[in-house]
Amino acid sequence: MKRIVWTAAACAAVCLWSCGGSGSVTVTVSNPLGEERSGEMVEVPVAQVFRQLDLPDTARIVVYDDKAEEVPYQITHDEKIIFPVSVGAKAVADYTICQGVPSDVNTVVYGRQYPERLDDIAWENDRAAYRAYGPALQKTGEKAYGYDVFTKSVSELVVEDRYALELDSASRARIRELQEAGKKDEADRLARAISYHVDHGNGMDCYAVGPTLGGGTSALMCPDSTIVYPYCYKEYEILDNGPLRFTVRLTFGPLVAGNDSNVVETRIIQLDKGSQLNKTTVTYSNLSQPLPVVSGLVVHAASPEGYAFDAEKGYIAYADPTTDAGADNGIVYVGAAFPSPLAQARVQWFSQPVGDALGHVLGISSYEPDSEFVYYWGSGWSKYGFPEADDWTGYLKDFAEKVRNPLSVTLHF
Repeated sequence: MKRIVWTAAACAAVCLWSCGGSGSVTVTVSNPLGEERSGEMVEVPVAQVFRQLDLPDTARIVVYDDKAEEVPYQITHDEKIIFPVSVGAKAVADYTICQGVPSDVNTVVYGRQYPERLDDIAWENDRAAYRAYGPALQKTGEKAYGYDVFTKSVSELVVEDRYALELDSASRARIRELQEAGKKDEADRLARAISYHVDHGNGMDCYAVGPTLGGGTSALMCPDSTIVYPYCYKEYEILDNGPLRFTVRLTFGPLVAGNDSNVVETRIIQLDKGSQLNKTTVTYSNLSQPLPVVSGLVVHAASPEGYAFDAEKGYIAYADPTTDAGADNGIVYVGAAFPSPLAQARVQWFSQPVGDALGHVLGISSYEPDSEFVYYWGSGWSKYGFPEADDWTGYLKDFAEKVRNPLSVTLHF
């Protein structure tokens, strides 16, 4: 077989042919690290590209890599063209954008509010799934402050089907009938058959949150180390919903923090295709003084020493044995990565256990009034890509290093 060597000139010619001879914009992506980076999203301003190509707002575009193969993209709520790239170690890669009709893109990132399940906001990508609790749950009095984690073992979207099965009214009515008829075993079998707490072949909900920060929630901390727990979100707006990125804005009710009694927290949570972690931008309005902000992972009694952290490298991690450690549900790995070294990373134990929760692994940063706190949090599963705890901590270390050494994007016209 004859090997074809692609020169820069040949690639440019093929991409120009792919664009039908029309004008194009070249996007050069540079990787400063000594390791290959694949699947990371880059962002390009829509207005700049459309202005250069002299296109109306309604025009459609196509993105090609340097082999003239089409690359999927999405235009986001903040007017960015995003697409995944692959760049070798200490290398550059060129991508071409031109007018055209793009191929259909398979949606692998999606989320919505579930008013039928107490106002949950749940979202997922091809790697993991998450949940934030809503106002209907808060009205019940249940304390659930943190993010919940749904495990996945397939790349397809699964959360919508899980909720539909779990909440199926006919099945729930049948379970009640069986229970009332004294047919407990049959009722239990049907309950297991529809429960999202059981792995039916694509993952499950086997992570416990309770009155804790759960799987990576951030919160202000008072000078005496008391955590100011946020409750369920008050308002939400979904800003992006696939195919490659999900973004939601959550606004919370007023908090009392330090000397301030009307502090309002806003979070913008963003999950991209291929990533285990959610980029989250947190702001606190009506805050008059600097305070520590913590990002926490709950530590459960079944694994009191299953944590790892490194303040300088910027990550915290925990291996959670799941809600039933003896049920062969694997290990849920949770963690957070930070763009800058942490002021401190540590375990903070509760004065007494809260259920089976013993405390938190905390990453501690400083928050200045009117600023943004950006960090990344998320999860992995021992049954989907992270067989050992070291695999998970390695992922977090690499992620933090990439965040601190972002891909450089340059446009050429």
